Amino acid sequence: MSTILPGEAVPAQHVNLKLGPGLLQLSSADGKSSIISTRAGELNHSANRSRWWIESNARRYVPASQESVIGVVIARSGENWRVDIGAAHMATLDGLAFEGATKRNRPNLKVGSLLYARVSLAHKDMEPELECFDAQTRKAEGFGELKGGFVVHCSLKMCRHLLDPKHFLLPMLGAQFPLETATGLNGRVWINAKEAKTIIAVSRCIEAVDSDGGGMDEASAKHFLGTLDI
Repeated sequence: MSTILPGEAVPAQHVNLKLGPGLLQLSSADGKSSIISTRAGELNHSANRSRWWIESNARRYVPASQESVIGVVIARSGENWRVDIGAAHMATLDGLAFEGATKRNRPNLKVGSLLYARVSLAHKDMEPELECFDAQTRKAEGFGELKGGFVVHCSLKMCRHLLDPKHFLLPMLGAQFPLETATGLNGRVWINAKEAKTIIAVSRCIEAVDSDGGGMDEASAKHFLGTLDI
């Protein structure tokens, strides 16, 4: 992990290289390509160095291909839907971009429906496109409409922490009570549980651990959870 400034070259190389937020691949006239940063922040990569991204304190989500997001349907356009994912532009969701969907059998989404989707296309000159299945298996794998529950808004950095299996918060909460969660890298976390007070407690813990909020560590979060009426 290192600090990087806009315009700096990034030594990202991998057979299945995937670039996340803050990175741009450029091609030169001789056919060679290079990768540069487009924002200031911390340069990060996955353990196998196949995924690279820049962590910053940006509040607006910049779509990146293959990332999971939580969106809200705002309109229907022919056979497609327009979805708000918190980016500068609305995203498009094709009516066939669901597991097993056909022209005669497709989801009946309404305005206001909540979705857990994957960014299938992200380009600075085009509107982002979404799909609700895993690209490898063509199965839903948890993607699709989210019913019930509550959405918490947090920092983009906090969402990446929650998707890290090594982060303490979700395992700690899951050990206390049963719950369902879906984390979008666009700063939204969906929570569902049997009781409303459980959902409220989980949302307050996420806000407390978020570096934009309380910034609590594991010990402080455990103490804070114990003070809540659950």
